[in-house]
Amino acid sequence: MKKERAASARSSGLIHTHMSSNSIAVTLTNTQARISSVSTIPKIGVGLAYQGPLRSFIETSEGVLDFIEVVPDILWTDLGRDRSPRYVEDQASVDFIRQVRSRMPVIPHGIGLSIGSAHRFNREHIGQLSAWQERFHFPWHSDHLSYNLAAQGAGEINVGVTLPLPHDQEVLDLLVPRIAEIRAAMPVPFALENNVYYFDMPGQDMTEVEFLNRLCGLSGCYLLLDLHNLYVNARNLRVDPLAFLDALDLDNVIEIHLAGGMELDGFYLDAHSGCVPAAVWELLDRTLPQCRNLGGVTFELFGSWFSKVGDDRLTAELSTIKNLWARHQPV
Repeated sequence: MKKERAASARSSGLIHTHMSSNSIAVTLTNTQARISSVSTIPKIGVGLAYQGPLRSFIETSEGVLDFIEVVPDILWTDLGRDRSPRYVEDQASVDFIRQVRSRMPVIPHGIGLSIGSAHRFNREHIGQLSAWQERFHFPWHSDHLSYNLAAQGAGEINVGVTLPLPHDQEVLDLLVPRIAEIRAAMPVPFALENNVYYFDMPGQDMTEVEFLNRLCGLSGCYLLLDLHNLYVNARNLRVDPLAFLDALDLDNVIEIHLAGGMELDGFYLDAHSGCVPAAVWELLDRTLPQCRNLGGVTFELFGSWFSKVGDDRLTAELSTIKNLWARHQPV
């Protein structure tokens, strides 16, 4: 079964390569650098994921927000690898981000890196993000532990969602040298976010927690711990969230995500569609005091749901995070 699943993953462009002895040496160096970089992670506080409909709220949220998190990919258009310039930015949105940056930190959380794609490594994305780092001086940056680009004939296809990776040694061998490149290109802490799973992958080499702990230890990257993603997996796949957190090395966590979701066709979805479920608040209250290197907690809400949630309820959600932050992560 394991060989059949691995062959299927290779044919879909999921996994491909092995680490060389040079890569292992680089890994050890990067791990030492990560240990020394812990002191550079500032404790910022409470953030909100940027969406266009949230602009007015962000502009008038004095005292509620300490930073905003932005998906940079939604603020530029990728014209393709054969175009120059390849990336065309939405100037109005970038100007707004620059305005926000004048009064609080801005942290990028990408969706376009596709770090798990086997057919190629998206170095162009790293170059574009590196230019943003020079402009906005973000304290850390993150992306998803997933892939969305896959080979299609002589070209490639963007499947439009962040697909999960199997927890296999071969995937670790693929990711570690790529993370080393990212960290060399942008000398600020880099984190990957734990993913949502709507189905089991049989015959994996290790559990998700084992994979995350090994990935951070080998590569020197950090973890963006999405507690709502963990809750989704608990609802759909009966993952034990408390056992997950007990086994996870929480020293690797530099950011936490919160969100709300919804039921659809027998599944609970990570829809970013509303308020934080009570069970997720409990996970946050339990986890916050154990994350020694935590820089901030971010609430995610898709802009299309903002009119349903409203200013008052969003303010209340952020205030709850702020109160828990003050209790468990005093500066």
